[in-house]
Amino acid sequence: MKKAHGGPRVPYTIFKEFEFAAGHHIPDHPGKCRNLHGHNYRTRVFLRSETLDELGMVFDFARLKVLMNEVVGPFDHRVINDLPPFDERNPTAENLSEYIFTEVAQRLAKDETAAGRVEIAKVELWENDSCCAIYEA
Repeated sequence: MKKAHGGPRVPYTIFKEFEFAAGHHIPDHPGKCRNLHGHNYRTRVFLRSETLDELGMVFDFARLKVLMNEVVGPFDHRVINDLPPFDERNPTAENLSEYIFTEVAQRLAKDETAAGRVEIAKVELWENDSCCAIYEA
């Protein structure tokens, strides 16, 4: 697929927002984030395509919900530090947004209706209303 940045414009972009509540801590953080605390995370997943499917969609929102439940569902009401890969990697908003991006990209590549047609454009991960990390292609 042609990239939107530095190349021809990709005309279709969709996003869907998801929420999950989880705890985490950043062990070597010099401030209070080294202590266990929680967030009501909000994440937006943006998908793009040059073409629409036979129904006129980039990707069905209901299918995206199922896909995202596979990716972030295991974090809900858990301590993220206890779950791979964050048992070995700091569960920062930046690392979580990259993880979500990569996991969604892998699932899209295996989806028979999306592979080669739909790509993930970016992930926004909000820890609260004023703090967000973005990972994008």
